[in-house]
Amino acid sequence: MPVSAPPGPRSRATRALYSASLVVLFAAGCSSASGAAPGADPTAALPLPAPEDGSSDGGPTGTDERDEPGEDALVGDGPLHDRIVVIDPGHNGGNASATTEINRLVPAGPREKACDTVGAETGSGYAEHLFNWELSLLVKERLEADGATVVLTREDDEGVGPCIDERAEIGNEVRADAALSIHADGGPASGRGFHVIVPGEVEGFTEDIVAPSLLLAEDLRREYREGSDIPYADYLAEDGLDERTDLGGLNMSTVPKVFLEAGNMRNAEDAALLEDPEWQERAASAIARGLAMYLMRD
Repeated sequence: MPVSAPPGPRSRATRALYSASLVVLFAAGCSSASGAAPGADPTAALPLPAPEDGSSDGGPTGTDERDEPGEDALVGDGPLHDRIVVIDPGHNGGNASATTEINRLVPAGPREKACDTVGAETGSGYAEHLFNWELSLLVKERLEADGATVVLTREDDEGVGPCIDERAEIGNEVRADAALSIHADGGPASGRGFHVIVPGEVEGFTEDIVAPSLLLAEDLRREYREGSDIPYADYLAEDGLDERTDLGGLNMSTVPKVFLEAGNMRNAEDAALLEDPEWQERAASAIARGLAMYLMRD
């Protein structure tokens, strides 16, 4: 079973030195922020829900509840043994039958938004909420193999939500070193590719996470592009990065967080990959490597 970070000495100092070498090694592959202004919600424009998450039945899994994870976090043996990662599988399998609950307004930054949405699906009916769940489990497995403590924002693919503000709060409460919301887009059938959504600056909300979230996005973007065989999205974003100020899952986060739109479910070429279990294994390894690269920066 591949792991996301190579084995080696376990001390924090050694990991810091190793991190420095990784940064040098991959410097040529790193790109700066696109600086693009937040665009319109690509899925909402197509009578599909925005890449938000959210409600009340699905709770966090993967670790004990705690206010001071640095003192009593569940840690394993590996280069990421003192790191906490929140993986947020977007949407949920019960959302479609709970419209009243997922449509209620919740805090999303300067304004309120719907608790959650239903998600997209491929032409063959493979639902985004299920894809998000299955890919998240694979990423969790790989990070845990490297010793990380991984928290999922929902415990299965049968519940409702949790709401977008609750998903963000899960990462805040455990003081995650990084949080990743996994999605697949519902863009135009003629467009393909992936993109990573980063938080833009929202006064009073995101100032502290903008810079570290961009570093997380760049590490994830590089590894995902190399490992997934999916190109940058050609129908929105710029070089695979999309800055947004309207997503509650980012605005309400106090820890570095990004969204991955792993591909376009409405594009036949992307959908064929997203539906392939073997591809999902490769994609999960790439995502875990990107997270590990970020987590080992310091």
